[in-house]
Amino acid sequence: MSKPFYVKYEVPKEIVDAAYEALQIASKTGAVRKGTNEATKAIERAQAKLVVIAEDVDPPEVIAHLPLLCEERKIPYMFVPNKDKLGSAVGIDVPAASACIIKEGEAVGLIKEIIARIEQVKRGAQ
Repeated sequence: MSKPFYVKYEVPKEIVDAAYEALQIASKTGAVRKGTNEATKAIERAQAKLVVIAEDVDPPEVIAHLPLLCEERKIPYMFVPNKDKLGSAVGIDVPAASACIIKEGEAVGLIKEIIARIEQVKRGAQ
């Protein structure tokens, strides 16, 4: 299956796994926003530290605006392949199309590392 049109670059599996872990830690010790509406508000208010977007969202138009909004606000974002895993990573029983970290909590170092790796991947993709 090909990637949706809004996916600008391929994220390596180890970064995806680190993002799920960072979301779990931040949801326990910091603050996360779950869902596209909450993520959009956090991005517009420049509160988001890292935005995580699922690739398997249908219809894709639901989240297609997030990468553009993140780039406009200079907020790091990344893609993960599975919305079910994204939902469980933030501690909810339903799939999540997107989520973002507001307060890192104990995941500060991990999030900084993820952001640095994403920047490397993005530079390689251009």
